[in-house]
Amino acid sequence: MKNAIKELAPQIIKTFESQLKGKLISPSDTAYNDTRKVYNAMIDKHPGLFAMCQNADDVMTAVNFARDNNVLVAIRGGGHNGGGLGLCNDGLIIDLSGIKFVNVNTSNNTVKVGGGNIWNEVDQATHEFGLAIPSGMISSTGVGGLTLGGGVGYLSRKYGLTIDNLLEAEMVLADGSFVTVNANENTDLFWAIRGGGGNFGVVTSFTFQSHPVKMLIGGPTLWPIERVEEIMAWYDTFIQEATEDLNGFIATMVIPESPFPEHLHNKKFCGIVWCYVGDPEKFEKIFKPVLDLNPVFAHVGEMPYPALQTLFDGLLPAGLQWYWRADFFNALTPKITAQHLKFGSAIPTSLSQMHLYPITGAASRVGATETPWAYRDAKYAGVIVGVSPNAKDADKITDWCKEYYDALHPYSAGGAYSNFMMEEGQERVKASYKHNYDRLVKIKKAYDPENLFRVNQNIKP
Repeated sequence: MKNAIKELAPQIIKTFESQLKGKLISPSDTAYNDTRKVYNAMIDKHPGLFAMCQNADDVMTAVNFARDNNVLVAIRGGGHNGGGLGLCNDGLIIDLSGIKFVNVNTSNNTVKVGGGNIWNEVDQATHEFGLAIPSGMISSTGVGGLTLGGGVGYLSRKYGLTIDNLLEAEMVLADGSFVTVNANENTDLFWAIRGGGGNFGVVTSFTFQSHPVKMLIGGPTLWPIERVEEIMAWYDTFIQEATEDLNGFIATMVIPESPFPEHLHNKKFCGIVWCYVGDPEKFEKIFKPVLDLNPVFAHVGEMPYPALQTLFDGLLPAGLQWYWRADFFNALTPKITAQHLKFGSAIPTSLSQMHLYPITGAASRVGATETPWAYRDAKYAGVIVGVSPNAKDADKITDWCKEYYDALHPYSAGGAYSNFMMEEGQERVKASYKHNYDRLVKIKKAYDPENLFRVNQNIKP
């Protein structure tokens, strides 16, 4: 049983505060309610304290405080976690948002990033040098959470997952020690954090390999939702065989009132959002099969990489209601596409949607045991999100999401991308790590036998 912060003697907390460079925020502080907000407004947790860490020393101090006083601890980077796993009730939040830096080394195109950075900050810095690190789809996402869970995004087919480009990390372990992990040092931990989540410590810095990506050709194409079965069947073959320079995730969605043309507003569509990083002169030929399908809207053109990464940021700001469900899929069979027609035709709010991200190309060439990310042989990481700005819609978006998931899950590969999961229980975690789970447990026992870092998709020691 963990102690609540309020049960601790005031002097213990006062001593803790004196040891921190950063602020300590408690429920009596005026900043408390704003501080406890996260990306998903459906999350309403009341932590006992926030340690607003400024450096690795602060993190070490906070970890030692939590362990020595037997309090529940959660780690928050960008605060994007769907299930709100960057927060906990009555415990300590180790907040990394003050640990920010982006150092680009142009001699080898490596980039060292702080544990509290968000991807937009990284993208802006690397773009100045014509470089990019494979990441996700929303630039306000935290570097730490996305990386530790795997990192599926626009560049996955060309350059792999984010974890496939992670070269090194610095982290604080449950015993309060500070270690460097890479291919030569603490190799078991280096393996575990590339997909094993925040189970093994608090990462204060990441070093990535970046790649030459400055301008690209990207944007959405749309077809009426009535054509979703046809388009998905075509896409299932097309994207597997396409050059790795081309990526595109397929979706069921409602078109919002901005920034799209008025005749599309509030109608349901099957959409594909494209990203091409190859020779621009070859694009027209490569893309011709897409245009031959007569999309009702095609807004695909040259843009900077950060522009594509921020394309949906304005539509999906912090403070919306979110509910998530996810699965991996090996193909888009008629039984699967039929469910996308059914539920894509019944999307409950203008921001609710379903995405399927391809895991082919470079992402699929990493071995199934080389990292904890076990589904290298799956073809798609699927996610269904119920989204609304209105708290009154919480039940409606949750029910749609769950029913959509329940209809698709029997045809899935079994587990899900951990970054797309809510708190769904231990069997779901095991299914998502599959054959790698036992090795993760062994490493967890070695470095966190008391399960201090448990507010996550937990590997139980």
